[in-house]
Amino acid sequence: MASPARRLSSIFSSTKPRARLPKPAPEPTQPAKAPVAQHEQSLLLPKILYPRVTKSKSPPRNHPHLPRSTLDLFSSIPKLRRSCCFLPPAEAGGRRSDGGMEAIFRERNPDKLVSRFIAKSTASESFRNEHRVYEVAVARLASFGRHDAIAAIIDSQKPFIKASSVGFAARLIRLCGRASMPSHAAAIFHDLPPKHKSIMTFNALLATYVDASDFDALAIAFQQILASHPTIVPTVYSYSILISALCQKRELSAALDVITLMEKRGVSPDNIFFNIVLNGFYRNDSFDDAEKVWEIMKERNIEPDAKCYNAKLRGLISQGRVEDAVALIERMQKEGPKPDSVSYNELIRGYCKEGRLNQAKKVYDDLIKNECAPNRGTFHTLVPHFVEARELDCALSCCHEIFRRKCRVQCSLLQGVVTALIAASRMEEARRIVQLGRTSYYPRKGLRIPHKGLKMPQPTREDNDVEAETDSEDSVSYEDGYDEEEEESKNAQ
Repeated sequence: MASPARRLSSIFSSTKPRARLPKPAPEPTQPAKAPVAQHEQSLLLPKILYPRVTKSKSPPRNHPHLPRSTLDLFSSIPKLRRSCCFLPPAEAGGRRSDGGMEAIFRERNPDKLVSRFIAKSTASESFRNEHRVYEVAVARLASFGRHDAIAAIIDSQKPFIKASSVGFAARLIRLCGRASMPSHAAAIFHDLPPKHKSIMTFNALLATYVDASDFDALAIAFQQILASHPTIVPTVYSYSILISALCQKRELSAALDVITLMEKRGVSPDNIFFNIVLNGFYRNDSFDDAEKVWEIMKERNIEPDAKCYNAKLRGLISQGRVEDAVALIERMQKEGPKPDSVSYNELIRGYCKEGRLNQAKKVYDDLIKNECAPNRGTFHTLVPHFVEARELDCALSCCHEIFRRKCRVQCSLLQGVVTALIAASRMEEARRIVQLGRTSYYPRKGLRIPHKGLKMPQPTREDNDVEAETDSEDSVSYEDGYDEEEEESKNAQ
């Protein structure tokens, strides 16, 4: 029987040329092949895991604007997509921004955005502490396909890294990942001052490789960086990133082997880790392997939370096993953990896919009755089905609930309701939705009363089912449980 190390080695071996990490500037005091201490060796994944590097590969260009592709695995991503919504500065940053920041949030010209961003960040330390403005600027430039402009912004921040916190350096690396620029992220890591080459920046680099689906480079990073920086000790967070890569490659048995490997190194898997594994298995319809995970959790006395059960609900609904999903929610209601909004969303999605709208409406009522808040996944599932079934009163009620709860949904969802209301000669109600959309800062081009003869596009059910599945309220991202201040204090010790 093949050992876990040998089985893992086959995963990162591929027939295509493999990427080599960009090398840092040569350091004459450090030999090219420094011997690795015994303690250091114990922290590494077995050597056989890593592929031999034969040929360099350029980073992908013109990558579609889905900078966190890995989170498709375990329902992710709208966090960054929301940053593309052009909100006013007070809402976009969580607090009122100054004039220079407001100009950046409102700027639509990529070149002007870059020049203003660089000028403001160079002049103001408080600006450099604003996480959101960095995300919005990079997301907007990525949507224009301007990776050169993103590189200019990130490179302009390098002079401030040495005097800044390790969190600032990690943020720059993750921004490269969200723009699908893994080689740029690797170069930043290798140029970091020694005090910033920490577990935080290491994990940020690993996450960037998974974003770009560059699993070979991820394996090389585990080998080369850990070998040359013995103070960087992999955490459960590091292994979670490795697990996500294995699940994306559909190497599920090897994903189980990682649990054994990390425990041998004294790293105990937690609920977040197992949630990633369960989502990966259920998304690959591997129910048998998922049951092994439940057994492992039981053996280690790890109490599964609602997110773990939501992974199973998601798998059951994807297979059309709605009645099994109903039974699972009933069991959660009796024995715990209590179902959350996403639990009910999955059941709503199952009923809607089967055309059972009355049952879906009942689940929606149960959701509110059980003190769970409907979220964007709820509305992205229900509203298109209400419109298609000509149940416009229900669709209209959902729209008002969206505005009342200040829930941010896709513009096309609301426009579909407006168009249906106009077709039904309910003009005043349609105008009211558009008016509420204006006060909630939805773009005028995306939500409006169509002119005569102008046919507005309507969202498809398939598109909105995807939205429901990837609802951020149940996303398992690398930032779950991530506390920048806590990590910085650990590195300072």
